[in-house]
Amino acid sequence: MRSDSKTRTAKPAVRGGRQCGFTLLELIIVIGIIMILATLSAGRYEQSLYRARESALSQDLAEMRKAIQNYTMDKEQAPNSLDDLVQAQYLGQIPVDPITHGRYWNTDPCTMVMDVDQRSAGGICDVHSTSDKISPFENTPYSSW
Repeated sequence: MRSDSKTRTAKPAVRGGRQCGFTLLELIIVIGIIMILATLSAGRYEQSLYRARESALSQDLAEMRKAIQNYTMDKEQAPNSLDDLVQAQYLGQIPVDPITHGRYWNTDPCTMVMDVDQRSAGGICDVHSTSDKISPFENTPYSSW
């Protein structure tokens, strides 16, 4: 075996007399397309977050209203606060408002009797969010839900 004293150097791959690879213009175009797609998907993601929060708010309000009705039917009087619902185990805990991220809710006082067996008017009959924001989908304030 004979060893050559010359060392071989790696030659760049050639395609039609040119080096292989991407030009700067091609890379800029691809990066631009990726940026446009990322911007569009970020908007859709934010929109889905709003929808999820609104869905959670609607579900929480329905559960609390149902608990108020059940409490009123069982105890023959409306609860004085949401804490009464927790203490009587109609709710496990007061839910967090998904819009304001707090456990504070606006309650409407009862001005009339909800059930024929109810002893007197008083307590709370309804609950709403404390948020002053407006739903981008419903165009109504969250506090009116």
